[in-house]
Amino acid sequence: MAQVSSPYQAFARTAARRPDLTFALAPASARLPWAPEGFRISYGEAAADVAALRAAYVAAGYGRGSRLALLMQNRPEFLLHWLALNAIGASIVPLNSDMRPDELRHQMTVSVAEAVIAVPGFDTLLAGVPEGIPVASPDAPPPAARAIRVPDGGHPEDEAALLFTSGSTGMPKACILSNHYFLNVAEWYVSMPGLGAMTPDAEVSLTPLPFFHMNALGCTAVGMMLIGGAIVPLDRFHPDRWWATIADSGATIVHSLGVIPAILLQRPATPDDTRHRARFTFGPGVDAQHKIDFEARFNLPIIEGWAMTETGGSGVTDTAGVSYEPGRRCIGRPRAGMEWRIVNDADEDLPLGQAGELLVRSAGADPRRGFFSGYLGNPEATEEAWRGGWFHTGDIVAADAAGLLYFVDRKKSIIRRSGENISALEVEAALAADPAVKAVAVTPVSDPVRDEEVFAFIVPADESPDAAALLERVADRLSYHKLPGYVLYAEALPVSSTQKLQRGQIKSDAEAAVSDGRALDLRRTKGALRKAH
Repeated sequence: MAQVSSPYQAFARTAARRPDLTFALAPASARLPWAPEGFRISYGEAAADVAALRAAYVAAGYGRGSRLALLMQNRPEFLLHWLALNAIGASIVPLNSDMRPDELRHQMTVSVAEAVIAVPGFDTLLAGVPEGIPVASPDAPPPAARAIRVPDGGHPEDEAALLFTSGSTGMPKACILSNHYFLNVAEWYVSMPGLGAMTPDAEVSLTPLPFFHMNALGCTAVGMMLIGGAIVPLDRFHPDRWWATIADSGATIVHSLGVIPAILLQRPATPDDTRHRARFTFGPGVDAQHKIDFEARFNLPIIEGWAMTETGGSGVTDTAGVSYEPGRRCIGRPRAGMEWRIVNDADEDLPLGQAGELLVRSAGADPRRGFFSGYLGNPEATEEAWRGGWFHTGDIVAADAAGLLYFVDRKKSIIRRSGENISALEVEAALAADPAVKAVAVTPVSDPVRDEEVFAFIVPADESPDAAALLERVADRLSYHKLPGYVLYAEALPVSSTQKLQRGQIKSDAEAAVSDGRALDLRRTKGALRKAH
């Protein structure tokens, strides 16, 4: 495979070689709000659009080192604007349209993006854009750059995107992701062995995952650009039209998360269930029994995997070409060139088979090669994650004698709901800001469909507040998926002698409260708030 040094170069190479190939599409059965009749764009057509956008951004003064925020959902225009900006050495901040204004303000403040390019319909959210930052439509000329920069793209270590990821220290942190990062992720993705092997100029990769996640942006988007494949970007997962969309798009690869097989297995059988021609679904985080049932019913094997935004394609595992005992949560074999250890709390290596925290790095002279370039504006957090020369994942895993890794649990205060990482500390801060709340502790609880759900222990400031009304108030500050699905009012929270929350006790108490029905189940209320906002 000829060398390219940026996502734009990967795209441009394919567009020059095979302009006739489909770049992006969606069938009418997807019922996309922005393309109800479906759409199809060739690489040649996309290249012409990218060239025009590139010229417009250059005319507005943008170039190497510029950074703009994109609020475009999973529309094809997102990819066109990203490629145009990547071509001139500028970076993007993909924005989640489900955010609240305060969350957007945080991301804009941290990223120091100098403009927002946004599709219509998000005026309430855009109220969170700090004063003085221009907002423009994707169809309008870009606003003038704050400072004139020279267009100069293609540098491997230059920033290509800034993705926010929830961590254990509160508000989401901004991961700096380079051109090399994205190509490294894509090259791993298109080079998987066995069932995951891909054919150049023939693959169609469908994803319901958002472009503000590295999975959709790095694997699906850049991966397909690298090998001349087509991208099927959906607005989100819709169970009622999932199989029809896969079949009608001609998808050969399907992306999902653990929640998707769980939901599909609950639905009645339809003729569309096996009408597809997909070879596999790439679905990290699938329950072990759900995997067995899903593959048998839908004739679609699941390739499991593990990675983080921070680890990219250098700290990654997958089960492609791997045999293991069904019913175990295997995350596969580490990629060649990835060094790893399993350690205790003192970072001491554990015996084979014993579960501990996974530490990872790249082999060779640069242990950070292919990983994120750091947390923007937070070098302390970056170095803490890399303490001792190893990236600390916060995930508890075990290994077997064959070198396969098995996921056990999460060490950090992270809630993994429907593929989204949610910081317990961020949710606690939002709840604590409400005058009806005296103290709060948030923890994950098991959920048979969404992997985990948000649970909040609340010590009321006075009498117990109406839980639904409390959720509605907090929904002004948090995206709906971060809201508690369960609430339990308590007189006090379990703390240690140093007044630190006893997270382990809190988690086990939450599981017990759900199991015996003492917790208030607010999942329907939470779902209604998503629609209302």
